Amino acid sequence: MRNYSIEQRACELAHYIVNSKDTVRGAAKRFGISKSTVHKDVSERLLRINPGLASEVREILDENKAERHIRGGMATKRKYSHMKEQ
Repeated sequence: MRNYSIEQRACELAHYIVNSKDTVRGAAKRFGISKSTVHKDVSERLLRINPGLASEVREILDENKAERHIRGGMATKRKYSHMKEQ
């Protein structure tokens, strides 16, 4: 993990999510921190630091949340299709 302030980390996470459209879980894995930390950084801390960027991130997080049931269904389908092949 890099040595920098919480504010810098929150901004870096936000830029990563906006540019990649990745999920909280994906960002957490990429940065080597917990999902809770990512969520707190981009949902709470970022509002105080950069409200405009926080708004952009919120749109992506809301979109990801709306699509998560589809991703879950696709993962289940892949899991069981592999089992069928064996």
